[in-house]
Amino acid sequence: MEKDKILVIEDNQEVRENILEILELSNYEIVEAAHGKEGVEQAFATLPDLILCDVMMPELDGFGVLRILGRDIRTRDIPFIFLTAKTEKLDFRKGMGLGADDYITKPFDDTDLLAAIEMRLSKRKRLEAKTSPQQLTSPARFQQDLDAWLENREERHFQSKAIVFEEGQIANYLYYVQHGVVKSFMLNELGKELITGLFNPGQFMGYLPILQDQVYNENAMALEEATVKLIPKKDFLEFLHRTQGASDHFLKKLAQNVTRMEQLLLDIAYSSVRKRLANALLDLSEQFQSDEFSISRENLANVIGTAKETLIRTLSDFKDERLISIEQHKIQILNKGKLQNMPN
Repeated sequence: MEKDKILVIEDNQEVRENILEILELSNYEIVEAAHGKEGVEQAFATLPDLILCDVMMPELDGFGVLRILGRDIRTRDIPFIFLTAKTEKLDFRKGMGLGADDYITKPFDDTDLLAAIEMRLSKRKRLEAKTSPQQLTSPARFQQDLDAWLENREERHFQSKAIVFEEGQIANYLYYVQHGVVKSFMLNELGKELITGLFNPGQFMGYLPILQDQVYNENAMALEEATVKLIPKKDFLEFLHRTQGASDHFLKKLAQNVTRMEQLLLDIAYSSVRKRLANALLDLSEQFQSDEFSISRENLANVIGTAKETLIRTLSDFKDERLISIEQHKIQILNKGKLQNMPN
């Protein structure tokens, strides 16, 4: 009988080795990773049956790992359990909102760990057993369906700072970023801008107002030269209804966006500028999947909801503290651990 494969992502070697020993004695096949980036690579390479992942790690934390795996059709349905010493309610909500299946706080005993693993694996197997072969859609098949659906769609090219769509327009199209980066943003009565999202190649924009049958509730603008595909509303809704896995794909995207917006609003309401900037830099690193990325001072200020002058001073402080390096519009994160643990 084939063993269930479990990927353990944990930066603390002693804790990781202890977990590996428990799992090996319980007859599981084990794959290990010492940090988040390695964990993502191992997940794509081995496609495990379940993932155990620490939250606080250097380079890429557990939330970042879950976001990246949740975007990929091959890994988004793998049961995901967080292992963490953090017990704050907000962190729990953030993890579950991103799609985690369970949350185990350290220290934990062997029985609790194994019970959580067995429950998630059993639940997945029951769901698979109830699904007929005709209903099953492999990740590769869904990706093929998605690629075919996007092929030969109308493309529009936008120069930097060109408007893609505006708040109040009728939501007639779903937008797919083919090339470049597009930002979504809102404006208050005084014209002050708050950036609500950054969209890279391979990401969709504008599906929520289509599902709600409403107008666009925000604006979208190209941050650089961009190519965007336009999918008519009718085609999008038909795709959701007739394509296995499509509804699940977009529902997960919606859940991730809601969680991100909750975090953004909480940061603006309660966090210091330093804390907001630290969180924004970490989030941008995850979105661009790199510790180095380009963003203007004005746009970064609008991401965290502060004045440009305040942002520049805080960036300078971070640079002096060797948390980041700055070269023109390029920012490189040098110390993720300190940014993750930035006091409020």
